[in-house]
Amino acid sequence: MILNQSYSSSILQRENVGLSLSRSSLKNSSNGLISAVRYPKQGKKSATTAAGRRGGVAVVLASREANNRPVLDAVFEPFEEVKKELLLVPNVPQASLARHKYTAQCEAAINEQINVEYSVSYVYHAMYAYFDRDNVALKGFAKFFKDSSVEERQHAEMLMEYQNKRGGKVKLRSMMMPLSEFDHVEKGDALYAMELALSLEKLNNEKLLNLHKMANEINDVHLVDFLESEFLTEQVESIKKLSEYVAELRRVGTGHGVWHFDKMLSNALMAA
Repeated sequence: MILNQSYSSSILQRENVGLSLSRSSLKNSSNGLISAVRYPKQGKKSATTAAGRRGGVAVVLASREANNRPVLDAVFEPFEEVKKELLLVPNVPQASLARHKYTAQCEAAINEQINVEYSVSYVYHAMYAYFDRDNVALKGFAKFFKDSSVEERQHAEMLMEYQNKRGGKVKLRSMMMPLSEFDHVEKGDALYAMELALSLEKLNNEKLLNLHKMANEINDVHLVDFLESEFLTEQVESIKKLSEYVAELRRVGTGHGVWHFDKMLSNALMAA
């Protein structure tokens, strides 16, 4: 039987019938279908009902004898609004069932950011290999860049998981081969490597901000929240830390000071 809010509320007042449904439940049941309403049994007196039609809508009302007896349960059929969503559920196995309000533009932008994170990770891994050489032997720098490479790869994996969660498809791209030599005639290898890392983090931050701006313009609230909670704050903190390292390395020079900085960096990483 169909319970229509506009008819039911006026009819209940006219008939002085005490059907135990609140205004909020009547409101929520508009556009919905009630297939059954059950009252508790009350001795010999059985609840009678009054049925009729109002404006072409069938209405079933409880009698006065049901006045103070609560409705034990009401079984609802899906709302009318759900019908259009049911028609949009994909039937082909290649299509995502979870995808909802996720544009192709966001999907492509996430794949691009995955490539950025992997590319930065690749460069950091090359820097780790350089500082780990026997004739360079800066173990603190080697560990720092190895950890940084792992962190950027984890960021790429987080984006891949998010892509799958939203129903997109991960498409990995080719990466440029990174440098294998990081020595610099004037700056030395330590300062040059840290300045390069700082530049990479700023570039990554710019890419994330562009992605955030695009998500805002499209009004993809989920993507905006994901970027703000998982990436943007951490990116600013990384830039601040690398800026301090660059400032310190500019003071210590290219000789013993670099060796001392390397020891300090190694101890700090071990303590973290």
